[in-house]
Amino acid sequence: MNVLGKLLLKGLVVVIPVVLTLAILWWMAAGAERMGGTVIKLILPEGWYLPGMGLVSGLALIALVGLLSHILIFQKLFNLGETVFNRLPLAKTIYTAIKDFIGYLNPDKDSELGKVVMVKLPGQSFQLMGFVTREQFDDLPFTPSADDPVAVYMPMSYQIGGYTLFLPRDTLTPLDMPFEQAMRLVLTGAVSKRHESGHENGTDDPQK
Repeated sequence: MNVLGKLLLKGLVVVIPVVLTLAILWWMAAGAERMGGTVIKLILPEGWYLPGMGLVSGLALIALVGLLSHILIFQKLFNLGETVFNRLPLAKTIYTAIKDFIGYLNPDKDSELGKVVMVKLPGQSFQLMGFVTREQFDDLPFTPSADDPVAVYMPMSYQIGGYTLFLPRDTLTPLDMPFEQAMRLVLTGAVSKRHESGHENGTDDPQK
């Protein structure tokens, strides 16, 4: 029974991440297919619609929005829509939080923001891994009291949440680590054993 239990646990470790990933991707694809397909069926003659057109149209629309976001006149239109959201109390809070988080992952964002750092809190011997989110505070209604302040986000493991600390710059040690790798390391409590960068070729010894 002990052997069977261990085999079942090992199987779950392999199966659960795959199943959850596929389920989320399927949910997103099904939603795009359902919404896009409804619109396409209204446009095309009856019988012309083929399964998958809604998904393809959804992906094409997202790519089109990304392309139009580089054009000045459409930037103004997007800003106008953003202004409308910012005037609605509840919508403003939700929209701003989501926009800031997604924008944090934007590949065009300044590479200095989002860099990975190790934080050593004053008077403590331990270190925490965090992500620099802000170094300028001119647009905020307050000024952090720390010397040469830097805003650092420290996510919690295995949950959506964390703390934003305003720390002196001299308490931070930059790490040469990709954002995605560091975020995965923190969110999994550092239990991830996935090989990164140079280790992907099967060479586990850092001296090799």
